[in-house]
Amino acid sequence: MSALTTAELRNAVAQLPHFPLAHVPTPLEHLPKLSEMFGGPQIYIKRDDCTGLTFGGNKTRHNELILGDVLKKQADLIVWGAGVQSNNCRQTAAACAKAGIDIHLVLGRGRPATEPDPIQGNLLLDHLVGAKVEIIDGGIGLEVDEYIANLSEKYVAEGRKVYAWDRKTVKPLAAIGYVTAMVEIAEQSAEQSFTPDAVYVCSAGSTGAGLVLAREAMGHTYGITHVAPIVWPWDTAADMARIAREAGALIGVAADVTATDIDLTEEYIGPDGYGKVSPGCLEAISLLARNEAILLDPVYSGKAMAGLIDHIRAGKFTRDQHVVFVHTGGTPALFAYNEDLMDGLGQLGV
Repeated sequence: MSALTTAELRNAVAQLPHFPLAHVPTPLEHLPKLSEMFGGPQIYIKRDDCTGLTFGGNKTRHNELILGDVLKKQADLIVWGAGVQSNNCRQTAAACAKAGIDIHLVLGRGRPATEPDPIQGNLLLDHLVGAKVEIIDGGIGLEVDEYIANLSEKYVAEGRKVYAWDRKTVKPLAAIGYVTAMVEIAEQSAEQSFTPDAVYVCSAGSTGAGLVLAREAMGHTYGITHVAPIVWPWDTAADMARIAREAGALIGVAADVTATDIDLTEEYIGPDGYGKVSPGCLEAISLLARNEAILLDPVYSGKAMAGLIDHIRAGKFTRDQHVVFVHTGGTPALFAYNEDLMDGLGQLGV
């Protein structure tokens, strides 16, 4: 297909129902001290931690499309879920508060409870915005998904008009929010007189799929490195490619994205797995906070930055190249990981 302009791509996205939530465009900022510290490349950060909606994050862009679909279908209840400290659930619950729609969150701790779950971080915000919260022993992914499906059936039997978490429906819609984000990156980098040589993002799903779709639609050739925060029990690269294709179909943009177009690394999840703070993540959080006064989170953006730093140290980039790091938010989780962070910083000697 012929390359689309940023205006044409914006117009394609605008054809779908939206519920305005995000403060956009978010800033694209140069990180001069971090760039100099490593002797290049020139590092820029796309501040999607500044999207608004209860501390912001990438899911705010997702929810503009999802809530647009919810309202179009006239649902009166959303049944949603993920982990106990889910950024997704926090932002979706906040979106429901703005839209006046009830939400029941199913949060999986991934283990039997040994003590009450501390009401802090994202979980505190879930309660503050009025979500009904249910915490289960099952883990994020298939177990939580199954619980949501069964719960939704019960609500439907009671006469509720339910919009439930469903990968096939939600993932492509969510990806479209990051088509717009990539359009912003293209416009903002041009305004600052550079073209990205690479983009880094924490993603194993819709966010990264949307970025790839937009890159392909605009005919750009720079790499997008997806630093996975979790290992899913499926082929993640193939799944992201499918999401990109289906998102493209929703906005009338044909893009033949395949798994080979998805540069995915699972090397920076850390030795203890999903949701656990890794040494590289701790270093990344400390470097950004102490040099650029920007906060990363310990589950997602911190691990993605650890991946970028490792690639820089390995000599992947030259001094005069330009790399854009997409900050996907997650700030509230810092408060839930306070002990892990302080212990880890002590071990780093900072």
